[in-house]
Amino acid sequence: MTEIVPAPAVDTIYFGGEIVTVDDARPSAEAVAVRGGRIAAVGDLADVLAQAGADTRLVNLRGRTLLPGFVDAHSHLSLIGFQAGAANLLPAPDGAVGDLAALGAALTAWTETETGQTWQWIIGFGYDDAQLAGRAHPTRDDLDAVSVDRPVLVIHQSSHLGAVNSKGLELLGYHEGTEDPPGGVIRRRPGSREPNGVLEETAFFAAWGASAKDFDAAERRRLLGLGQQAMAAFGFTTAQDGRVSSTTDLDALHSAAEEGLFYIDVVAYPDSSLAAKLGEVSVPQYHGRLRVGGLKLGLDGSPQGRTAWLTQPYLTPPDGTDPQYRGYPAMTDNTVLDVVADAYSRGWQVLAHVNGDAALDQFIAAIRHATTRYRPVDPRPVAIHAQTAREDQLDAMRELGVIPSFFSMHTFYWGDWYREVVLGERRAARISPAASALRRGLRYTSHHDAPVALPSSIAVLASQVTRVTRSGHVLGEEQRVSALDAIKATTLHAAHQYFEEATKGSIAVGKLADFVVLSHNPLTVAPEEIKNIQVLETIKEGRTIYPAQV
Repeated sequence: MTEIVPAPAVDTIYFGGEIVTVDDARPSAEAVAVRGGRIAAVGDLADVLAQAGADTRLVNLRGRTLLPGFVDAHSHLSLIGFQAGAANLLPAPDGAVGDLAALGAALTAWTETETGQTWQWIIGFGYDDAQLAGRAHPTRDDLDAVSVDRPVLVIHQSSHLGAVNSKGLELLGYHEGTEDPPGGVIRRRPGSREPNGVLEETAFFAAWGASAKDFDAAERRRLLGLGQQAMAAFGFTTAQDGRVSSTTDLDALHSAAEEGLFYIDVVAYPDSSLAAKLGEVSVPQYHGRLRVGGLKLGLDGSPQGRTAWLTQPYLTPPDGTDPQYRGYPAMTDNTVLDVVADAYSRGWQVLAHVNGDAALDQFIAAIRHATTRYRPVDPRPVAIHAQTAREDQLDAMRELGVIPSFFSMHTFYWGDWYREVVLGERRAARISPAASALRRGLRYTSHHDAPVALPSSIAVLASQVTRVTRSGHVLGEEQRVSALDAIKATTLHAAHQYFEEATKGSIAVGKLADFVVLSHNPLTVAPEEIKNIQVLETIKEGRTIYPAQV
């Protein structure tokens, strides 16, 4: 006779609310059971309760909604903590800076904080010239009013531009004889070669790096912790650190993992300049909840900052540029071809920042070249942002297996700016063309790109479904998607982007017990109400990580 050993009792059972599984085979359930950090049962309440034991914890959702934990398709974990530490220069609704006076006051107040007295530079994060009175960047003169003794750096919300004061320019060595660096611009005073303080792309990145170069290991660890807290608070159980730009930053991630800092999974993508130092890129096995997923390339800049590389001119070019100005590339065609081919030859996943359609053309050409040479089985390259992807480019992405990861929140934050200044009505209506991607069967993902925007999972969902701008205009109604498709873009499809769909992204037996509890069900509330949904609890492998457990 065969002896049948009964399965041990489950640890936890969730019931009493709406359970959205994101599993087409069982779209909803009455209860979910967890054992050992994995999902042990999904189904009818009576069947799931039959697996309970004397020590099983019963969690009544009390009408709230349980979803799979959100999977971050693209952000910059290290920089989210940096944003949290700096002065908040965001405009409404995420901050209160709407003019230069408010910007200066926020910086001055920050200098009185503990962080403001510790950091060598005075640093503010998140101003947006599109939302400042006068629609202009702060200059060195504006920032000299804050301090002439300490260097001052203010970071544009796009994270692709910024401004420094005269002391900052002095420390950077930027003066009238300094040439623009490749892939960047040092803006000048009218009729002069003297820098006005505003910096674009690589010229700006040098300033950002200089402002943080004196952070010690303890401070870098603290900022990583702040970033992780923010992600967990918005329901994310997997986060990305996209484009880790230095070995110092990469070492900080590995040290944090070794010290047990991480309670969510973190996938890092070092900048392509670090490829020679990486060795073997890990497959989906985490060490201390960290793994290196592949390489990240930055091929252009920011549409809202008008540095993205387009095939057609901007509606209104920046001051001092030609009427045919289309932005500019960050890397040469040959360099991109070589980097992508090398990554494919090693079996590495490649992510590329491609806001403008010219940059996306460059990436597609490199993917086609690498595919022809190496024909990897399933490379899953990712076009990050793909803001201005054309229909023919979506066809090519389907052919080559490129995953578009859209920054759909742009429709709210910069939709009006795109219509009025950047692209014009017709092109603006097509940004983040999610519906066009779905019609082709593309499994697109959607992200928040924090710290460019707050890491709000709910804003990611709402923006895909409504595409409503700050002014209330519907930007490209034909590109709206259903609430379920929006959820898939931040759960199951995002897990697929990481090669982790077998363990994450839906509520199914055997997968990790990664969940988020929401105040309301995105599938049943009115589309315009999705933005008001609250994240109440985040659960990683059966353990509550938000709110923090004392």
